[in-house]
Amino acid sequence: MPQQMGTMMRRLLLTASALAFLTPSAFAETLVVSSWGGSFRDLIAEAIATKFTEETGVTVEFITGGTIDRLNQANLSKDNPESDVTFTTSHVGWLYRNQGLFEDLDMSKIPNAANLVEQAKISPSHIGAWAYVYTIGYLPDLVPQDITFESWNDLWSPELKGMIAVPDFDPSHIIAVAAKLEGVDIENWQQAEDKLRALQPNLKAFYTNDANSQQLLSTGETPVQVLLSMNAYHMQSEGLDVKLAIPKEGAVLGIDTMGITKGSTKQDLAYKFIDTALDPEVQARIAEIKKGSPVVSNVQLPEELASLPGIFTTPEQWESQTLIIP
Repeated sequence: MPQQMGTMMRRLLLTASALAFLTPSAFAETLVVSSWGGSFRDLIAEAIATKFTEETGVTVEFITGGTIDRLNQANLSKDNPESDVTFTTSHVGWLYRNQGLFEDLDMSKIPNAANLVEQAKISPSHIGAWAYVYTIGYLPDLVPQDITFESWNDLWSPELKGMIAVPDFDPSHIIAVAAKLEGVDIENWQQAEDKLRALQPNLKAFYTNDANSQQLLSTGETPVQVLLSMNAYHMQSEGLDVKLAIPKEGAVLGIDTMGITKGSTKQDLAYKFIDTALDPEVQARIAEIKKGSPVVSNVQLPEELASLPGIFTTPEQWESQTLIIP
């Protein structure tokens, strides 16, 4: 019996020692971020979460999925939210706000927001994290040579029948283009409905997220897309010969945004995370990784980066080179 008791005590001590060793990592505080997967999840992890964890000791976990899938899931779990910070598009962010899924932001808790550009002040509940343009991306070997995409009107060419993909999660890009081509204000886009219907024969697919967009383009199933500029640069870096065209009418400005999930129990950390995202060094790193525009005005970019299509560093560029959707 004494020998058995000794064995049991040794086992208990070993178990206690193991638990003590595991405690710092196993029970470390975490912040949960809802974002897209793939390269955008990696972007947030590398550029924002790394600095946030260095400064706070708090680890970051991710919930990933498509834009609309995550909106639906947020509604299903609104009584017990799964995330603390949510990244989404500026327009879908309004759905989060209007459906009571975002907290109103106390801007005094986001010091770096003092340098936020006007176009990135989206609503009282969500603000910009980075900017980009949606424009025409295409595979030159699979597109008729006489189509140059100097104008958005080229998308309506009969030669592109069944070749185009556009995003399913936000139709505002092509709506803004149709309104521009018809010479009407975007607020009166209904007057461009005939123009929009005329594009239907050329549409092959509606992509659900960036990974789906990349798949459709890389396989040649849709050699022309209304494409996220940052996604095009990513595919170029992987060796795909995708070209970006900036039509004479301008490219459609897009801003991805951040908001604090309604009911988060870690709001102080959520504010710290958003403020970290707007740090000028973090914003410069985001621009370097994804070739997008910083959304704060106190960022210095090297010329080779600042000169890329779809990157804006001055108020004049923000105003003159974009189609801005109200």
